[in-house]
Amino acid sequence: MLVTDAAERFGVAPTCRAFALSRATYYRRRAPQLGPRPRKAPPPRALSKVERDVVLGALHDDRFIDLAPAQVYATLLDENVYHCSERTMYRILQANREVRERRNQLRHPAYAAPELLATKPNELWSWDITKLHGPAKWTYYYLYVIMDVFSRYVVGWMIAHHESAVLATKLIAETCRRQAIKPDQLGIHADRGSSMKSKAVALLLSDLGVVKTHSRPHVSNDNPFSEALFKTVKYRPAVPDRFGAIEDARSCFGDLFAWYNGDHHHGALGLLTPHDVHHGLAQLRVEHRAAVLDAAHARHPERFPRGRPKPARPPIEVWINKPKSHAEATEEEPAAAQ
Repeated sequence: MLVTDAAERFGVAPTCRAFALSRATYYRRRAPQLGPRPRKAPPPRALSKVERDVVLGALHDDRFIDLAPAQVYATLLDENVYHCSERTMYRILQANREVRERRNQLRHPAYAAPELLATKPNELWSWDITKLHGPAKWTYYYLYVIMDVFSRYVVGWMIAHHESAVLATKLIAETCRRQAIKPDQLGIHADRGSSMKSKAVALLLSDLGVVKTHSRPHVSNDNPFSEALFKTVKYRPAVPDRFGAIEDARSCFGDLFAWYNGDHHHGALGLLTPHDVHHGLAQLRVEHRAAVLDAAHARHPERFPRGRPKPARPPIEVWINKPKSHAEATEEEPAAAQ
């Protein structure tokens, strides 16, 4: 209000300079006070509604339904017909939301995102296959890895000369036997590769009482834990660009997965190792760290301005595609508790 009064008294330009305000901002803020602007009259060259309907009807004609406006424009000129320019045809189509592929197109079905929850080890596994470069160009070895989603523990792995559903079934069956998996205990998630969707794997999982799920087509982050594991291990300094023989690859990844399971302090697990979480040692590790931090705080409380430090804890649940409603409820719980 002060700016408006000053502008009426001293002029808009001097007032805007005094208040360090652009004139555009002044007029924009004052626009609601002046009321709605009068609608501009259409230019005299504009097509009338009847003429626009005629153009749209021509574009919808059966012989033009698959053609671009340029083709329609040229064809009509050859037939001694002129309705409007090619650009105006585009404007009319855009006004009717038809600037797109106008032919009937195959529509892919909407796949529901898999929503999977793990609250303890051996409840949900994720598995995938990745390539390793062999000794020469276009030669590869194939790394199969099964990991527990809750603990990030690599429960099974294998390196082979080729990707095969038969090899995958052997690895899954052996891993389930080693982990003492019971019927209806486990779910296993994978992408939509040929081995993952094979009949052999499906029959094996059915016999074992294991529920299988798959990622959506062309959605890589539906299997995030396996993808993250591959990036972690492939970027380790001990992993070469190429392996001279399959025995070299097996030796390398044998040491690497021993380190990953037993020595790697995982950021998503409160800096605990997958071994600790998978084998129920997480609480002991957290209590030990809490005792160390309490002793440090007792010695030098001035070094902890935010109070007594607490060690990070591993999550109590791990999701693949956490439902939005569940996420909102989780966020509201602390506020409700206060």
